Amino acid sequence: MGTDDFSLSALRRDFHRFPELGFQEVRTKARVAEFLRKLGLEVHEGVGVVGVLRSGEGNRAIGLRADMDALPIHEASRHEYPSERPGVMHACGHDGHMTMLLGAARALAGNPGFSGTIVFIFQPNEEHGLGALAMLEEGVLERFPVEEVYAIHNLPGAPVGQVSTRPGLICSSESLFEITIRGQGGHASMPQVGQDSITIGAEMVLALQTIVSRKLPPGAGAVVSVTEFRTDGQRNVLPGTVTLKGDVRARSLEDRNNIEIFMRRTAEGIATAHRVSVTMDFRTEFIETTNAMGPTEAVIRAARNAGLDIIPDREPMSASEDFAHFAAAVPGCFLLLGNGEDGAHGQPLHANDYDFNDDVLPIGVAFWTELVRDRLPIENGDVR
Repeated sequence: MGTDDFSLSALRRDFHRFPELGFQEVRTKARVAEFLRKLGLEVHEGVGVVGVLRSGEGNRAIGLRADMDALPIHEASRHEYPSERPGVMHACGHDGHMTMLLGAARALAGNPGFSGTIVFIFQPNEEHGLGALAMLEEGVLERFPVEEVYAIHNLPGAPVGQVSTRPGLICSSESLFEITIRGQGGHASMPQVGQDSITIGAEMVLALQTIVSRKLPPGAGAVVSVTEFRTDGQRNVLPGTVTLKGDVRARSLEDRNNIEIFMRRTAEGIATAHRVSVTMDFRTEFIETTNAMGPTEAVIRAARNAGLDIIPDREPMSASEDFAHFAAAVPGCFLLLGNGEDGAHGQPLHANDYDFNDDVLPIGVAFWTELVRDRLPIENGDVR
């Protein structure tokens, strides 16, 4: 495959046409591994795919990560390369993330200009917050130790190629909860006879909203959302069981822990008042994503050297990112790269007509190569 922009587009569109869900990225992994092997990289396949490129005599190593999985969404796009797998779609740009990193591997393999080791990390199942942990548990950082790790995510609605990041917290955690209320169902005409769980559930939904507005400091940036309300009721049957499911976003471990405590107290208190039983499950898969100062400064410097527009201290986001687990293991930086403001390129992530912007591909490649040469410079006397 050549090095022109068209071949990058062709590669990205190939990924787009054949999306695969988390931990099912069989074809995708094979395609990535084949591409890296043709470049002469050392390639390792496990939960994900790792490519290793060495140059010069430097003993430093950095990791560059891209995600590979798609989403269970039926694509509504009208372009000429829609998903060929009904109900599965690259609606978050992971097809573009992979392509930019593969393009950087190709550029750096052909013209290194660095001294040290690059570990290219292609991670599965980012969307469910499970892929990074799976790779870490498999020992990716023990087998391929790195001093720093980096990741790019595209950002629809931002100008093409605009880099935005910040030191410290950049993405919130995501915790999923499930609350089950068990009362006594009955006839809709005689609610006083039973213990109607649906009104208790409705009361609980409203009470949960006071956690952010009344129990956390203003500006905490937390979100508590009830996203499902399920009952076993019918047309004239009051439900005995109600299940509430939802999503919590937090910007600190302290707030996350406090939200869980307040939720349990709220659920148990309302259940006690109405003489029903309640159980609650609360689990966190995406932890908070925190950028280290040194890597963040390097990202800003590399973006400037690549001639890109930069927002060096963007606001933290309520969205969550599986890269957090890598950044918790070694110092790292997560950055956003503008995908464009118009058409499908400006559609929200996870929309069924979103599309990654191919104009961003060479920009991402240029950024990655600048970053590598900043972090792994050729010292005087280094022989390549």
